[in-house]
Amino acid sequence: MKTSFFTKILNPVCAALILVFCLFSCSEPPKEPVSNSYKKKLISYREGRVLFDEYTRTNHEILMKYRNGEPDSRWYWFSLEDMEGYIQYVKENARKQKLKNPGIRIYMGKYPMNHPKNRMAKPEYAGYQTIFLVPTAQKRENNKVMSRSASTEENTDVPSIESMNMTNLAPPPKALSGTMP
Repeated sequence: MKTSFFTKILNPVCAALILVFCLFSCSEPPKEPVSNSYKKKLISYREGRVLFDEYTRTNHEILMKYRNGEPDSRWYWFSLEDMEGYIQYVKENARKQKLKNPGIRIYMGKYPMNHPKNRMAKPEYAGYQTIFLVPTAQKRENNKVMSRSASTEENTDVPSIESMNMTNLAPPPKALSGTMP
């Protein structure tokens, strides 16, 4: 049986189109553009040190007195991978819930002495202060998003999206230190 010229050309063209479609559909999805609004909020290491030293001179000194001379946590660390993953998790859940202006609020906390060991980065962190991240979104009333001018609080916590903790923290040396590590 003879195949027509049209069929001989159509088969390779279809195969090529299918191949191109697969290559484009299997590649990474385009990344969201990242805002550069953070640039206005950057501070120098020196400015950060001023804040750290002021905290040491005031709040931390009071905490040490309350803790009978025992210092408390001074800094907290999350990997970039954890932060990027958590930000993506918050964005996806905010999008699914149709939340406006999602953000993340940072809360101070303290591990109770009897806190479950598997809910801390290290068991020896019991009794130390920590931070945890809580998703936020624009405040809603009666299923309507309130304008910023109608509310004194820009965003409110979103309890339906899980918070993030399990940070590594720095139990400090026994001596009061006025310097950042």
